[in-house]
Amino acid sequence: MTTTELITAYYAAFNAGDMDAFLALLHPEVAHDINQGRRETGKDAFGRFMQHMNRCYRERLADIVVMASGDGTRASAEFTVHGEYIATDEGLPPASGQRYVLPAGAFFDVRDGKVSRVTNYYNLNDWIAQVGA
Repeated sequence: MTTTELITAYYAAFNAGDMDAFLALLHPEVAHDINQGRRETGKDAFGRFMQHMNRCYRERLADIVVMASGDGTRASAEFTVHGEYIATDEGLPPASGQRYVLPAGAFFDVRDGKVSRVTNYYNLNDWIAQVGA
């Protein structure tokens, strides 16, 4: 599987809500840089993060464009998040099913055919403005 195919499969599993397939694409020691937050390490930590996210948000990614370095060790993706805020996330506005559309991006490292780092970026202030209105 090429790096572009790996990242495309990562987002396809995310959109399908198939967390087993999604997590299977991660390196056991994956580094996850949370948008405007901390770094977590390991597939178990990533799995817990995704459980939390799936409890608070229902999201589908569209307009996904994946780019990879020539040697396949790094990649990036740009996409649009179409979401619904379904349960209040600590420290954020109360949830009441607000819908949002948000441009986002991610950067990846790839090792041994698996995602070994993912760094996500989106504009948190834009999201807050959309769900807080």
